[in-house]
Amino acid sequence: MTVPILQQIFDDAYHRDPYPTYARLRAEGGVHPVALPDGSPVWLVTTEAEVRAGLTNPLLSVNKDHAGPGFKGFSLPPALDANLLNIDAPDHLRLRRLVSKEFTPRRVENLGAKVRQTCEALARRLHDDITTNGAADLVADLAAPLPLAVVGDLLGVPEQDRGPFASWVGAMLEPKSPGDVAAAVAHIHDYLLHLIALRRRAPDGNLISGLISVRDEQDRLSENELLSLAFLILMAGIDNTQHVISGGVLTLLQHPEQLDALRADPRLLPEAVEELLRHATPNHTAIRRFPTTDVEIGGTVVPAGDTVLLCLASAHRDPTRYPDPDRFDIGRQDKAHLALGHGLHYCLGAPLARLQIRVALDVITRTFPGLALSLPAEELPWRRSFRSHALKQLPVTLGTCS
Repeated sequence: MTVPILQQIFDDAYHRDPYPTYARLRAEGGVHPVALPDGSPVWLVTTEAEVRAGLTNPLLSVNKDHAGPGFKGFSLPPALDANLLNIDAPDHLRLRRLVSKEFTPRRVENLGAKVRQTCEALARRLHDDITTNGAADLVADLAAPLPLAVVGDLLGVPEQDRGPFASWVGAMLEPKSPGDVAAAVAHIHDYLLHLIALRRRAPDGNLISGLISVRDEQDRLSENELLSLAFLILMAGIDNTQHVISGGVLTLLQHPEQLDALRADPRLLPEAVEELLRHATPNHTAIRRFPTTDVEIGGTVVPAGDTVLLCLASAHRDPTRYPDPDRFDIGRQDKAHLALGHGLHYCLGAPLARLQIRVALDVITRTFPGLALSLPAEELPWRRSFRSHALKQLPVTLGTCS
């Protein structure tokens, strides 16, 4: 077999704006051998048809046991690694059925009033910071703390524990020095053990209590599965949601005619959320996959064990799937997207994510009619990651505030 030449695509231009790189790759073909920033080889799938097919291909496993020697992915402790993102059918279906019994639409619906209350309180803090300092960071003041508070409510984290809890999550998502991630993971692991023990002694009706009941009464969730599910809900429920909110606000500010339409008719909010998930999804690739046997993708044979990354963000800008795909349009008729997954691994928390994004955009657009960037868009700081295109900060100011 001829070893493919790896493309080096993750340069400064990519991190500023990855979409021109995706457009070039799509024009050259549906799948490409590229080198990740650490030098490890992956196959990047870029066209919508192949990405969508890959998300449901049973030959592409999420189980790291099928990874070849070239895989250098981050490893969690075993107690946190037995989550839905790393498990194939049939175990995935068993876990998903159990979680679905507790992570219900009614539970999400019951969070609605609290989500709005929390968001409005954070909006007042944002307003106060802008008034005091002339500008403020929408990420730090609203987009990041909102999902953290919501997940804290969902899991039943006591108020007095939320400060340390927030600091550990922040250190894991945005480490400032070597060792921060490992230390944060250890703290979170220990805290989740404490929280599960607490809720076993004193159930409170929140999700952790429900999951404990599923395990203890039916003996179908192992302790590691319970811990891993709590960890997955924590990480998936915070990081992606905050970046959709901040990226969504930026996108609306850059498209004032769309923002005006949304303010004029708030009934468009659900449509706006779907178009934002298509146009500005921060999570650019799905969880890595490993072929269990040699598999053909887009006319290219990918060897068993190689790492495959399905590029959701590129799929969303594929002109063979979406007319004028680079245009942001909340009135677009076909806004179907893959931002929340497809098939077996469709996001279990999708209703909660949509709820938070919708409420946040509603509160922000109503409360801050004069909201504007406080520095040029090209100077905004972005996370340097091949996995996501996410704002580190969104400095804003305002003209008038209701």
